[in-house]
Amino acid sequence: MSQDDRKRTAALAAIELLESGMNLGVGTGSTVNHFIDALAGWRGRLGSVVSSSVDTTQRLAQLGIEVSELNDAGTLDLYVDGADEANAHLQLIKGGGGALTREKIIAEASRRFVCIIDDSKLVKVLGRFPLPVEVLPMARSLVARKLVAAKGRPAWREGFVTDNGNQILDVHHLDIVDPVALERDLNQIPGVVSVGLFARRPADLLLVADGSGVRQLKR
Repeated sequence: MSQDDRKRTAALAAIELLESGMNLGVGTGSTVNHFIDALAGWRGRLGSVVSSSVDTTQRLAQLGIEVSELNDAGTLDLYVDGADEANAHLQLIKGGGGALTREKIIAEASRRFVCIIDDSKLVKVLGRFPLPVEVLPMARSLVARKLVAAKGRPAWREGFVTDNGNQILDVHHLDIVDPVALERDLNQIPGVVSVGLFARRPADLLLVADGSGVRQLKR
């Protein structure tokens, strides 16, 4: 089974969790795109649908699914998104697609956060994938110096602008043994908008697709 087939398998497992009338948050990324494609059969059967990015909003619109603002939708019943890395505690690194801030907001607003991944994303220690940090443009160099002091190696994602008009530093060479503490500490750096660590609010359910099917990891 190819990696893309495993992504599709994880996405279809998440579709099985949908219920008529529920308010749904939809994430961003290649695995979630399979979930979005499968949502076509749910058009008109859901409550409010909230998107984490401009790209996801456009994909949903192409299927005829109306996207609501989170301010109007309120608390969401379910949020489905992918991850760049996940550990056994359902803590995540997200933001490879640059939507980490909106994804984190939607996760916080959701009663249940389901993360869909293929088995290549499951790791023992987070940090092999560079940690995205969204920063205000004027603070990029300042934040980069602080990240170097924290023993990371930040790289500016040059030419990329988030949907919020900000920039991203991808932090390499981190062994994240205490994700909650690192998330807290990095959030305190002036100029940091959001950190791609989802540790304080991890996923509630991890759907991991491998060659034989889908495993469920729960908190």
